[in-house]
Amino acid sequence: MSQSAAPTQGDKLVLAERQGPVLVLTLNRPKALNALSSPLFEQLNGEFAKAQVDDDVRAVVLTGGEKNFAAGADIKEMKDKTFAESYKADFLGSWQKITEFTKPVVGAVNGYALGGGCELAMMCDILLCSSTATFGQPEITLGILPGAGGTQRLTHLIGKARAMDLVLTGRFIKAEEAEKIGLVSRLVPGTGKEVVDEAIKVATQIAGFGGVAVQAAKEAVNAASELPLAEGLRLERRLFHGMFATKDQKEGMAAFAEKRKAEFSHL
Repeated sequence: MSQSAAPTQGDKLVLAERQGPVLVLTLNRPKALNALSSPLFEQLNGEFAKAQVDDDVRAVVLTGGEKNFAAGADIKEMKDKTFAESYKADFLGSWQKITEFTKPVVGAVNGYALGGGCELAMMCDILLCSSTATFGQPEITLGILPGAGGTQRLTHLIGKARAMDLVLTGRFIKAEEAEKIGLVSRLVPGTGKEVVDEAIKVATQIAGFGGVAVQAAKEAVNAASELPLAEGLRLERRLFHGMFATKDQKEGMAAFAEKRKAEFSHL
């Protein structure tokens, strides 16, 4: 969790850069270790909203850059809030809009991903980290608990026992342990730029597949953590059947049969 000067009006808190079909979003509060705030999420949500309706964007990379992902929520924004104020405004509710984004999101973590930073990282579909990465949910040390998915997504990802350990002790874990327990998808060799480059490479690979199939596959995998197995299997099968109405299914299978590279139209 981070205590820092509040961002001022006009600050560019999220940098957006296009690399072909991939949109790279970089949190941009380096002096505050990318402390998360409502103004930052307003900008971040705005970038995701634009990407959602931009057919040329087929995947997103979310990173904090080469030093830190996000060292937590901005304590100065939270410390004087009351229950009534937080409850009526649904504080932190808007911090989870990334989960409504239907295209794939690849996270790239260097340095700290703590508290809200860890929660934001867990909202990514694929999460890569470098050996410098440190994860944790230290909210208990501040007299609160995680409020942006830390108790829920963490439990789904690593199980109840390990989630209880991290949430109730507030301890930090390094990259190797995060990979071992399934918090991250891959540990990338290197200490900075390499993990961001690898995330862009992964996102570019995914963006090269049929966009409808990628979106449907993301929907199916996400449903697996929410639905009973029988219902999840039915959803998977219906989405599978639906692929046979797409041009990309015809192109993909024809290309395989003809031993050539598929040229997907994302239709």
